[in-house]
This record gives sequence, structure tokens and C-alpha cells, in this order.
Amino acid sequence: MNAEATQNYDFDQASSELNYVDVIETVISSLQDDQSAMVSHSEQGHLWKFRYGTIEVYVQLSGSTEEDMLTLWSPVMSLPAKDEPALMRKLLELNWTSTFEAHFGIMDNQVIVSAQRNLEGLTPAEVSRNITIVATIADNYDEPLQAEFGA
Repeated sequence: MNAEATQNYDFDQASSELNYVDVIETVISSLQDDQSAMVSHSEQGHLWKFRYGTIEVYVQLSGSTEEDMLTLWSPVMSLPAKDEPALMRKLLELNWTSTFEAHFGIMDNQVIVSAQRNLEGLTPAEVSRNITIVATIADNYDEPLQAEFGA
């Protein structure tokens, strides 16, 4: 989707037949750097990857029913790290004070920022907010965390 489509999409619209793929692609088109977005479609759903600042963001949509999930994550730094106890303490403190609906976690020996939400009652504005929060927090913290704790 292009920037014009992003401007014309009403993120507050209510729809019982919401097309989450269109919503996600609209949000990604407004955030991505250098047309970096890629998408994969499979029986497990859709997976997007795009570059935002110095990080990559992954957006996974498992399906379109209320029980399906929107999962977002962005790797921030690789493990092992220097002074891992201090890093873990810092991440827990950040989870409390500055991550909103997202949180720091560990996946595949990487510190990540992530958020997950089932689709029941999920609005386009919430999709946009969650993608933006994960991308922004990861981009804001990747370089400082790597500088302080990188191996």
C-alpha cells in the first residue's frame, strides 16, 4: 500500500468484517524504511518483516477469527551479554516503566520487544498502536542496550 492509502484509511472505523491484512499492510507502509517490507503467506497465517530505523520488526497474523492472534516482535540484541544479571534487571525495570502494551523478553538467544493480542474486539487503531509501540521501543533501546551490555 502507498502513503496515500495510509492517509485515507480510517483507523477508528468499526467493522464486523475487518480485514486485518489490509490494516497491517497500511500500518507497515507508513512505518517501513526504504520499501523494506516483505510478506509470507502460509497455512499458519501471514508473516511480515520490515525495517524501522536500526531494527527489523516482525508481524504475524495467525488467521482471521476472534481466537486467532496478532503477534509482534523485534530483536534488540543478541545473547550472551556482558553482565547479564544487570541486563535482566534493566529489562524488568523497563517493562514496568516504559513499554506500554509491549514488553522485553528473550527468544532464540535474543532480547526482543514483543506484544501479542487475540483478534477478538481488536480495532484498526489498536493494530496500529501495537505495531508502532513495538517498532519504536525496539528502535529506541537497541543501540543503548547493545552499547552497555553487548558482548
